[in-house]
Amino acid sequence: MNTKNIITLLAVLAIASCGRKEESRVKVPIRVKTEVAAHEHGNSDARTFVGTVEEREATAVSFTGMGVVRRVLVSEGQRVGRGQLLAEMDDTQARNLLAGAEAQVAQAEDALARYSQLHEAGSMTEAQWVEVQSKVAQACSSLEVARKNVADCRLTAPVSGIIGRKLVGAGETALPSQAVVTILDISQVKVRVAVPEAEISHIDAGTPTYIKVEAVGRTFEGGRIEKGIVADAMTHTYDVRIAVDNRERRLLPGMVAAVRFVAAMPQHTGTGEDSEAGRDGRTGQEAMTLPVTAVQQRAAGQLFVWTVAADSTAHRTPVSIGPTSGNRVSITEGLKGGERIVTEGYQKLSEGTRVIF
Repeated sequence: MNTKNIITLLAVLAIASCGRKEESRVKVPIRVKTEVAAHEHGNSDARTFVGTVEEREATAVSFTGMGVVRRVLVSEGQRVGRGQLLAEMDDTQARNLLAGAEAQVAQAEDALARYSQLHEAGSMTEAQWVEVQSKVAQACSSLEVARKNVADCRLTAPVSGIIGRKLVGAGETALPSQAVVTILDISQVKVRVAVPEAEISHIDAGTPTYIKVEAVGRTFEGGRIEKGIVADAMTHTYDVRIAVDNRERRLLPGMVAAVRFVAAMPQHTGTGEDSEAGRDGRTGQEAMTLPVTAVQQRAAGQLFVWTVAADSTAHRTPVSIGPTSGNRVSITEGLKGGERIVTEGYQKLSEGTRVIF
């Protein structure tokens, strides 16, 4: 076989190999997250942000003295009641001190009984009698302290809740005021959101909110809102906390939530386009929004989103956008509603890539 034929054969093999690699690459589906585009009927003046679920209150529980922890009786995530035993410290030294205090009380009371006869007979001064009584009182006081030290070797829950973190284990030395466990009250939780300073004026204590938590697959209606008054120096955002009822204990601290603030629509007194058009150019009663990150830009400047076809392949769909609100942007052209839009994982996509979601 001559050199020319060898080169031709190698080229054919290389092309076939590339074809097989390309075919293999296309056949491997890319995992993405999606959202169905839909018109949102009702108040179009809504702002959506990403928030984090927080406990209503966290209580750090600690021993009052120093000692070696004998055992910890609870684990993280366990529900505990007020007064329940959480941990025990080695109480050998405390019990020895208690025994000594009890002996001192017995000695002082015995002396009081003997000297009382002398006092009644007038054989001792009033000052000596007062001194004997004082020693009894001091011994009784030391006994109470010793009993409390023994009791303090047992750590009980001051409130009811769920164990958040276990910070000290058996065999470790606990220091005074060092947290052994934390107890979280999640009967009601708060969802914390960082709101830009340009948006904070639209939110007050009674602003309606809807909170979607993907981890539990539910949307909750928010309650009273607490607004922070000091902005973050770096991001110029204010912390806003929304109370959410959590009697079922389904919401846990750290869960991510999509928080939608629904503000009152501005009132228009005149007639014309402003009185009929919403922020996306449609009627004031419907709008279509997507996460800002779902909208991409091609080299030529054209905006597009990745839509998923019926055969689970991804395709670029040109769109036009309107104003942004929070973490979402309104879509004015390009989508009719009902399209499945890729919101995460689009970095690995190319035209016609097969996806799973």
